[in-house]
Amino acid sequence: MNFDIPQDLQNYLDELDKFIADVIKPLENENDNIRFFDHRREDARTDWERGGLPNEEWEALLVKAKRLADEAGHYRYPLPKQYGGQEGSNLGMAIIREHFAAMGLGLHNDLQNEHSIVGNNVGLLLMIEYGTEEQKAAWIDDLAEGRAGFAFGITEPDHGSDATHMETTAVRDGDEWIINGAKTWNTGIHKAKHDLIFARTSGKAGDGDGITAFLTPTDSAGFKVEEMLWTFNMPTDHGRISMQDVRVPHAAIFGGEGRGLGVVQHFFNENRIRQAASSLGAAQFCINESIAYAKERAPFGKPLATNQGIQFPLVELQSQCEMLRALIHKTAWQMDTYGAFSVSDKVSMCNYWSNRLCCDAADRAMQVHGGLGYSRHKPFEHIYRHHRRYRITEGAEEIQMRRVAGYLFGFMGQRAPKGVQEASAG
Repeated sequence: MNFDIPQDLQNYLDELDKFIADVIKPLENENDNIRFFDHRREDARTDWERGGLPNEEWEALLVKAKRLADEAGHYRYPLPKQYGGQEGSNLGMAIIREHFAAMGLGLHNDLQNEHSIVGNNVGLLLMIEYGTEEQKAAWIDDLAEGRAGFAFGITEPDHGSDATHMETTAVRDGDEWIINGAKTWNTGIHKAKHDLIFARTSGKAGDGDGITAFLTPTDSAGFKVEEMLWTFNMPTDHGRISMQDVRVPHAAIFGGEGRGLGVVQHFFNENRIRQAASSLGAAQFCINESIAYAKERAPFGKPLATNQGIQFPLVELQSQCEMLRALIHKTAWQMDTYGAFSVSDKVSMCNYWSNRLCCDAADRAMQVHGGLGYSRHKPFEHIYRHHRRYRITEGAEEIQMRRVAGYLFGFMGQRAPKGVQEASAG
C-alpha cells in the first residue's frame, strides 16, 4: 500500500497555495478586510443592530472570493465535469480541507459558515442527484455560481437527533401540499429564498419512510422566522421557523414522495469525512503553533520545550493526529473505491474523534500559551468555540458512537465492518 499523497493531488495543493498567495491574500488585506479574520476583532463579523446576523460586508467578501475561485477553476473541484468541476474525489477533498484548516483562519477557508475556495456545496450535489429535470433547470446554474441556495429544515425544537419522530406534517390538497410544524437550527435562513422542509406525509412516528422533502419558498404565507438563535460563536445565521398552513405545489417535492430522509442521508458520509478532515487540520494548526511557541518562550531561563510537562501532552495530541489522518485517508479512499456507504462506521469514527481532538488541541494550545492563549491575541479560543459545535451539529458524538456500535454488535440489522471478527454467541 502507498500512503503518500498522490502526486497530482500534491501538485494541485501547490496550485491552490499559489492562488491563495496571489489572489486571496491580497483581497483579504484590502480595505481592512482582514478585520473579519482577525480573531481580536471577531465582532466585525456580527451586525448587532440587526439582532446578531452576519455582517453583510463580510458575506459579500466571501461571495467575491468564491467567484474568483470559480473563475480560476477551483470552486467546483468536487463536481462532475459537465457542471464545470474536476470530479474531485473524497480523498482529494479530505486532503484539501485538512490542508486549508491547518493554515489557520482566513478568506481562503472559514469553517464558521462552510466557506472555502474549494466548495463543499451539499445543496448542489443533492440537486444533481435527486432534482427533477425542471428543478435542475431552475437551480443548478444558480447553485453552482452562488446566486442561490436553500436552508435545511430538518431539526425540530422537540426532536433533534431523531428525525423520524418529527412532528411537522404535510397533507395533500389537490395539486398542493399544506405544511404545518416548526423547525430549528435552519442555517442560512437569513438569506435563503427557499427552505428544504422535511415533513411526515405518511406512516407513523419512528418510521424511516413516509417523510418527504419540500423546496419551500421562505416568503410563503404562513412561513415565519421566529428568532435567530445566538450561539457560542457569533454571528448567527441559525433560525427557528414556524409554518402554519403553508401551501406548496406538488412540484416542490424533492427526491420523491416519502423518501426525504434517504435524500439527505445520501451525502452525510461525504460531508462528515470532509468536516472530520477540517477539524484534523485545525487541531494540527494548534499543535504546530504550540510547538513553535514552546521553543521561543523561556521562563526561568530555559525554553518551555525542554519541560516534559509541555512535551508529553503535545506528543499525545500529535500521535492522535497521525493515527486519525491515516484513518481519514483510508476511509475517504474506500468511499471513492467502494461507495459512500461502504464505510459508514469508519466515517462516524473519523467524525466524532476529529471534532473531540480539535477541541482538546485548542484547549492544550491555550494552556501552553498561558494567559496569551486564553486572550484574543491568539486564535485558540476562537477555534475551540467554533469546533465545539461540531461535536453536536454533525451528528452528536453519542449518535456517531451509537452508529459504530450498531455495526460492531449487529443492531438494526447492520453487519460488522471489515476487520472485525463477529463473536459467536455460544
